[in-house]
Amino acid sequence: MAALGWLTPRRRSATARSVLAGEAAAEAARKSSLEAESAAEETGAQGPGPEEPEFPVVGDERAAAFFDLDNTVMQGAALFHFGRGLYKRKFFERRELTRFAWQQAWFRLAGVEDPEHMQDARDSALSIVKGHRVSELMSIGEEIYDEYMADRIWPGTRALAQAHLDAGQKVWLVTAAPVETATIIARRLGLTGALGTVAESVDGVYTGRLVGEPLHGPAKAEAVRALAAAEGLDLARCAAYSDSHNDIPMLSLVGHPYAINPDAKLRKHARALDWRLRDYRTGRKAAKVGIPAAAGVGALAGGTAAAVALHRRRR
Repeated sequence: MAALGWLTPRRRSATARSVLAGEAAAEAARKSSLEAESAAEETGAQGPGPEEPEFPVVGDERAAAFFDLDNTVMQGAALFHFGRGLYKRKFFERRELTRFAWQQAWFRLAGVEDPEHMQDARDSALSIVKGHRVSELMSIGEEIYDEYMADRIWPGTRALAQAHLDAGQKVWLVTAAPVETATIIARRLGLTGALGTVAESVDGVYTGRLVGEPLHGPAKAEAVRALAAAEGLDLARCAAYSDSHNDIPMLSLVGHPYAINPDAKLRKHARALDWRLRDYRTGRKAAKVGIPAAAGVGALAGGTAAAVALHRRRR
């Protein structure tokens, strides 16, 4: 489990930190993919993909697909759902969960990643897991997936990922979420593996520090670039999928970029460059997507109503 702040001025080179984060994520993803491949051989194919895309090209082994996680594959933010599960297991106090609830409410209602909120969430997550064993958090993560995440997977995006798998291509999650959490989600969905934020651990115990920085924005592009080089992929034949304008660097790397449930900035950018768009939301963000999920977190924390009221006062 890993997380920390981002998008704040730094004395060190942001590019160097992004490269470090990307390379660490790529190394972790390649290790986890070996286990995923073995599991896939045991379970076999997971059914036919959608008829919609004429892409991907069947049998193109130098092509792969890269999927953002939050609001692309899954409704909401994986880190916040993980926080709910840790609270249930008494990893931290109710006051901290109320903050998680407010951050999740903002994320779902606004539909964008707020740097201040996400930094706070990652700082909190690092402090919470410091001193815990990686194996312990992985085991808990499996339970949390079933409790809070499994029902939030977008069927449309899942079908797109399956189309790549059915074509014989590898499919990777690429996310700022902790690599351990991302790996669990990828395995549960039958994907190849995951690129995620890498937390430092010594002898299997979290130190409370990151390797590089969170896998966000340019760092995602560096991770994809590093993995593609290691896997012998041709990025011009690869696809990438995201909902956020923060992922334009990653989307711009590949020959087949897709905007999925896009925010306003990504939608505008995608239309200007004639990228493909897919929107699997049944209505506008707050009306049919944001409010129910945010309210679910708030009911647990007892704090979302106050958080939403605070948001209104700040507008």
